[in-house]
Amino acid sequence: MVIGITGTNGAGKGALVDYLVAEKGFTYYSSSGFLAEELDRRGIEKTRTNLRGVGNEFREKYGSGYLTETFLDTAKKEGITDVVIESIRSTGEAQKIKESGGVLLVIDAERKLRYARIFERKTGKDFVDFDTFVEQEEREWYGAEGQHDMNVQKVIAMGDYTIMNNGTLEELHRETDTVLEEIKKRKENK
Repeated sequence: MVIGITGTNGAGKGALVDYLVAEKGFTYYSSSGFLAEELDRRGIEKTRTNLRGVGNEFREKYGSGYLTETFLDTAKKEGITDVVIESIRSTGEAQKIKESGGVLLVIDAERKLRYARIFERKTGKDFVDFDTFVEQEEREWYGAEGQHDMNVQKVIAMGDYTIMNNGTLEELHRETDTVLEEIKKRKENK
């Protein structure tokens, strides 16, 4: 099973991935991790703006689904069938998930709760005030810089399932189990 995960900043994408890997045996590929490694190679600070910039550069140079396509190719070569790809942010990446027979899972939560979560992480890319958080999110939301830019709004609209993560970790796990069962039933009925 291939699952692409998209959603808003601080919604719980990482917590969802952790559960799928630890409890369901999925192999994890991270778009932001891939881009962070590239920034390290270039000696560039890992900020949200820089991650976005290098992601846009790759999508413009190699195609809008480049990151997802790279992960899916790697999984295929390694014989991995249960794959979770985190941070699907462009429509090209979402389309590659769909073309592979995978599903796009959206995770969201209330904005103030999401901001509190990212502020608690205290990482370089997230340690910003609320107004900056909103500004960054809206830039990613609408894809202001062209066809190879992030466009979270359109990607979310392409989603197959949505989980609202306003509760506890246990509630997130239960909702995830419900969605996984729905995916299995849907595949069996095809």
